[in-house]
Amino acid sequence: MKRLIPYGRQSITEADIAAVVDVLKSDFLTQGPVVPAFEEAVAKQCGAAFGVAANSATSALHIACMALGVGPGDCVWTSPLTFVASSNAALYCGAEVDFVDVDPRTYNMCPVKLAEKLDEAAARGALPKVIIPVHLTGQSCDMAAIQEAASRHGVKIIEDASHAIGASYRGEPVGDCRYSDVAVFSFHPVKIVTTGEGGIAMTNDADLAEKMNLYRSHGITRDPDLMQIADAGAWYYEQHHLGFNYRMTDINAALGLSQLDRLKQFIERRREIASVYDRAFADLPITTPWQHPDAASAWHLYVIRVDQDRAKKSHRAVFDELREAGILVNLHYIPVYLQPYYRDLGFKPGLCPNAESYYDEAISIPMYPAMTDEQQEQVIASIIRAVAG
Repeated sequence: MKRLIPYGRQSITEADIAAVVDVLKSDFLTQGPVVPAFEEAVAKQCGAAFGVAANSATSALHIACMALGVGPGDCVWTSPLTFVASSNAALYCGAEVDFVDVDPRTYNMCPVKLAEKLDEAAARGALPKVIIPVHLTGQSCDMAAIQEAASRHGVKIIEDASHAIGASYRGEPVGDCRYSDVAVFSFHPVKIVTTGEGGIAMTNDADLAEKMNLYRSHGITRDPDLMQIADAGAWYYEQHHLGFNYRMTDINAALGLSQLDRLKQFIERRREIASVYDRAFADLPITTPWQHPDAASAWHLYVIRVDQDRAKKSHRAVFDELREAGILVNLHYIPVYLQPYYRDLGFKPGLCPNAESYYDEAISIPMYPAMTDEQQEQVIASIIRAVAG
């Protein structure tokens, strides 16, 4: 039987299982003490003041947009190279979206193009309310440059750090919100740390944390300090906003807490795998990931780009050959505005040339801590055969 190697997978230990079982045997499966403990642990890990856990990173992005007042008549800009959730979150709020092209080396939002686009928008009176830079593959965007451009125009920032827990920028953890209003992590199973499904919004702003906390739970509060009617009885609660049921369960949080204990180990192994790939592919007709000197990636993904002229083989042919060899490669991502839904909104090919060039060449190859040396050797050998014959 052919040995299949996925592009990513979770790493679950007996300690993780025991943590979940402990919650299952406890008095609280949800809205208990484990979610706040998880929020505090993530906040401590990344150096932020507050963490608001949600049932997905998509939900966390949505409540972050809501907390920043995004609504009808507003526009939110993000990167075209991301999962659709980054832009969908703005649409959920009734806002419009637009996209800023990426840097051709990091594949993250280009600060130069952002600054130019902001200046043009300011001249037209059409500035975005929020921008959402995305830390693609786990490498931080150049957040200092992005913040400098955004702050000149009073534009708020949400970091989509879904790929980047454990990464750093300028020597400090991604998620500390030094350069943003909110930063969001994902804990989907293929991410660096998993809660099964889940996400979290980090912030240093107490008001934003309070709003996101309300929006994730129907807009309801039991906090006496927030209520309009005081001392109405122990049963009493108030709905102040139209919120959603975006809560994380204690079951999910327990898995996340256990996983956080191995975050450093996960990152070290991912960086080791990336280093082996870098050396193995140095002389092949492919481009390996370039790392910004200010950033230390968490290596959620390792993306190669196929030089189709040198390989004398199409991107599709290489991709299909690897799949046929049992290497379950993927592609992260199709530029969002090329999706049929976004084309129906009026977006057309040609909007972001760097992103489209990336899409024509990119392949995400296997990268996960439990991958063995033998499996990595199999991946490398298959790629050599596919691109070099």
